[in-house]
Amino acid sequence: MSSKERRVLVVDDDPAARSACCELLRLWGFKAEEAQDGDTALSLVKSFEPHVLLLDLKMPRKDGLSVLAELRESDAQVVTIVVSGQGEIPDAVKAIKLGAYDYLQKPLDPNHLKNLLSNLFEHLSVREENAQLRRRLAEVGELGALIGYSRAMRRVIAMIEQVASSSASVVITGESGVGKELVARTIHELSPRRGKPYIAVNCAAIPDTLMESELFGHEKGAFTGADRRRVGCFEMAHGGTLLLDEITEMKFELQAKLLRVLEERSLRRLGGSETVPVDVRVIAASNRNLEQAVKENRLREDLYYRLNVFHIDVPPLRQRIDDLIPLAEHFLRQFAERDGKNLVGFDHECVEVLKAYHWPGNVRQLRNVVERASVVSRGPLVTRADLPPELRQRRGSSSVLEIRLGSSLEEIEREVIYKTLEFVEGNKMRAAEILGVSLKTLYNKLERYEGSKETSRPL
Repeated sequence: MSSKERRVLVVDDDPAARSACCELLRLWGFKAEEAQDGDTALSLVKSFEPHVLLLDLKMPRKDGLSVLAELRESDAQVVTIVVSGQGEIPDAVKAIKLGAYDYLQKPLDPNHLKNLLSNLFEHLSVREENAQLRRRLAEVGELGALIGYSRAMRRVIAMIEQVASSSASVVITGESGVGKELVARTIHELSPRRGKPYIAVNCAAIPDTLMESELFGHEKGAFTGADRRRVGCFEMAHGGTLLLDEITEMKFELQAKLLRVLEERSLRRLGGSETVPVDVRVIAASNRNLEQAVKENRLREDLYYRLNVFHIDVPPLRQRIDDLIPLAEHFLRQFAERDGKNLVGFDHECVEVLKAYHWPGNVRQLRNVVERASVVSRGPLVTRADLPPELRQRRGSSSVLEIRLGSSLEEIEREVIYKTLEFVEGNKMRAAEILGVSLKTLYNKLERYEGSKETSRPL
């Protein structure tokens, strides 16, 4: 909403006060109109359609309270700030009960009024944008960058809309590659914090020795090599949103410090004594079952309950097959535009192959497959031949693992790991994501297998 579209109606029976207020509003870039009494105000609400009403309480014939009551009865979509004189506080309280947003006392403080209107219009902009996104979702199944035609994904989108406007902590779970980070970013973009920083931290990618400094910062001299003060991710995200991805990979001792920061809304940098206040909305994400992680002592129970105010579970791609082709077409448009290629879609055989595949890497894998296809395809339609070999294989090929009855769990685990590595052509990071384990855990298991003559085998 641009400043020219921000409409304010000033209602006051004092011509001088009314005119001065309108002049000030126009100077700030608002579009302002004035009304000298309650009846004129109600008429202008219909014709001028103000976003905000600055309403004097004491006026002849029809006072501010009467105007508010009629607005409430007509269900008019206008935010009202009442203006009261000395000794009119009881009436101002009545006005709040009738639906007024806030009240100001005369004489008006220009700085306070400007800040109040700025914050109010920011909130209105978010509300208007959310309404537009809801209309967009109803029309084409999209919410920002999220695409959700399937019933499962529409439930996720509904939950995002429900929680976005609050500051509640959110836990997002789902398999690797389903789009948990995109869900977190969408929550931030739909929230009143959208103009503030969004910081994402992958707890699995940062060594344990650096994690505390990464989150909370450190002072100069806090440890060897700390030659300057460093602000951590919590301070960088002040006023905004912090995503803690793969929260169960954070060491147990550090989880206690994280909980304290969340409870006290303040922190101390590593090696420091100063208490730094922080206002951060925390979103935690994991590809694990967090209740099981609590039982396995991978996640503190008290931290889990502190974070799990609102839980969103993102379904895997195989459970939202109605979204597959719209997603693939969305990615294809992006890559075609980026590379300047004439690609308009997928032929029938290619669509059938895409739908038949099991997508262990979920949306991330689909995006990579479409990007590869966009590079090799001559267009205008992507064909089956443009897809990678693992998709072109028919069912029953080496992409399917058969388990022999009588095998031990260790033998089955080993075979699953090796087959997954073959499937991703030796990409250990990708294999760890599919298997739902950390890269460190995968390396440890491979070292154990390779160290045994009976079980070792070449990759």
